[in-house]
Amino acid sequence: MSRFQVSLRDATLADVEHLADLWQPYLRRGADEQLHDLATAIEQLGDHPGERLVVAEYDGEFAGAVFLRAATYSPVNPEPVLQAHNAAVVLQHRKRGVGKALMECAVTWAEELGIAHVATATASGSREANRFMARLALGPQAVLRMAPTPAVRSKLSGRYPGGRQMTQVLAARRSARRARSVSSR
Repeated sequence: MSRFQVSLRDATLADVEHLADLWQPYLRRGADEQLHDLATAIEQLGDHPGERLVVAEYDGEFAGAVFLRAATYSPVNPEPVLQAHNAAVVLQHRKRGVGKALMECAVTWAEELGIAHVATATASGSREANRFMARLALGPQAVLRMAPTPAVRSKLSGRYPGGRQMTQVLAARRSARRARSVSSR
């Protein structure tokens, strides 16, 4: 029985279509825009020394990828963290060490850069990905929530209709109560 090895390399423009297929849920809707966005990201990697896009191959076939970025923990916490974005493995290559190799690459690069923490995000509905990351000691730190701006505006408007009008009504009621209490004395 032959044993195949996972090999890692930096992404090239030849990987754009594979990346678009792999990362379909995370990209803009238009196919042409997706390919353009990915090509632009790969081309700009040379301009950003704290970023890498790593591709995994299994037996010479595209098997997965991860985008690595050295950043700060948050805008108010400047502690460095290595973010492993969109770590994903092609369905037919799962359970073969590809995901482990991608995350090993992230940890190794964090160590080389002297970064003490590695962070990642997984799809909330992906039980398999969340369990995999949990087995690697990556625990939940926050919940990232997202919605289209018009949807949030709609909910805000529906939940607090006429917010300023309500404030005015309450102020008028307080004034009326005060006036009643003064006149009843």
